[in-house]
Amino acid sequence: MRTAYGVETVRAAERELMARLPEGVLMQRAAAGLAVACGRLMGRVYGRRVVLLVGSGDNGGDALYAGARLARRGAGVTAVLLAPERTHAGGLAALRGAGGTVISGSSSGSSGAEVAIRRADLVVDGIVGIGGRGGLRADALPLAEAVREARVAVVAVDLPSGVDADSGEVNGEALRADLTVTFGTHKPGLLIDPAREYAGTVRLVDIGLGEVLPEPAELEALQHADVARLLPVPGVESDKYRRGVVGIAAGSARYPGAAVLAVAGALRGGAGAVRYVGPAADAVIARFPEVLVSDQGPHKAGRVQAWVVGPGAGEDAATVAEVLGADVPVLIDADGLRLADREAVRRRGAPTLMTPHAGEAAALLGVARAEVEGARLSAVRELAARYGATVLLKGSTTLVADPAGGAVRVNATGTGWLATAGSGDVLSGLGGSLLAAGLTALDAGSVGAYLHGLAGRLASEGAPVGAQDVAEGVGRAWRNVRGV
Repeated sequence: MRTAYGVETVRAAERELMARLPEGVLMQRAAAGLAVACGRLMGRVYGRRVVLLVGSGDNGGDALYAGARLARRGAGVTAVLLAPERTHAGGLAALRGAGGTVISGSSSGSSGAEVAIRRADLVVDGIVGIGGRGGLRADALPLAEAVREARVAVVAVDLPSGVDADSGEVNGEALRADLTVTFGTHKPGLLIDPAREYAGTVRLVDIGLGEVLPEPAELEALQHADVARLLPVPGVESDKYRRGVVGIAAGSARYPGAAVLAVAGALRGGAGAVRYVGPAADAVIARFPEVLVSDQGPHKAGRVQAWVVGPGAGEDAATVAEVLGADVPVLIDADGLRLADREAVRRRGAPTLMTPHAGEAAALLGVARAEVEGARLSAVRELAARYGATVLLKGSTTLVADPAGGAVRVNATGTGWLATAGSGDVLSGLGGSLLAAGLTALDAGSVGAYLHGLAGRLASEGAPVGAQDVAEGVGRAWRNVRGV
């Protein structure tokens, strides 16, 4: 499992570790890892031209020490100082001692810096550290523009300058990186959009922080092994009822396909049986004859261990209310989020998993969609706290937050091709089936998002896919995770 920690936690851990070590050891560890990563990205070091964009903080020191290592291996290294009077003295001396060149980039006469950038094979972004807020300062903007125009490869030190390490927000101009080399632990902004988009590939350099970082982390990202441990696997004594039965209350005369797709996701999600209630029974049975259908409403559908309600429901508020009254876990999606009585959601005793996209989340919070998209982490936390429910906020980086607090889970297994009609209906059925199989709402949402994203990626292989392709790919994703 990958974990991420906020700025204050990281700084406290660094202080604790530095108190145990000789002065400068942590920075040298970081610089060594950074120099290796730069060399690998360039393919060779000797004869390459490297430009360091150096701010006043420790990230600038990391860049200078790494630049000194590259210079000693034969690279031509130029450091552009944005705050010459506050540049890390030890790093600057090391670079000069290794034969590096130093120029000022803080004045209007910074054409030398821009020429160096145009000629560079690599730019190292050490402008702003993890404590930066609010985008690049005015004196850094010409350098950032020169980097963009030169289309030169960029390596960010710890995180791209201009992004928020704690939240993933980008409030102003930021420098895009091809590779981000981060130290000790991931920072939330490296895993959450929109900042994640600026980070490129992220490489973690171990500097020893793991021994002093607290538990739990502030953000978690499941990996194959974590998901494999959570997947429901039937035993020799299992039958379809012991494996769990999921109820699907979805679809309408206008949107029968939503019911079919939600059922498709549920059938592949680990539960032993699927019960369907709603007006799309004929379409569901025609596609999936194994499904148990009823036209008597949720209360007379038979026993279930979890419900999914809302995909394609249209204006059927009565069914949504009936499902919310059930004493089993409920996943609410799509129209169900709009139709659900909000106090009824808060009053529920059994677990609730809400799965909005950014537009639906904005409506639930009473804010503009752009506000949710720009501050996804705070939005998912606010939704979970406000509704007393586990919330899965869909998007390029899906976030899952528990109402009790703790680490937010982030998932990035998907592909842009998952932005297709009906894909979310498949995810709803899949998540509901995992709930019925006995997973907690947090685990069901996290595992469902992971499998759904992986299924989309495997089904796509770089080409467009439809929601049915994603549903059919869940089994392949499941086997991929388990290594079978």
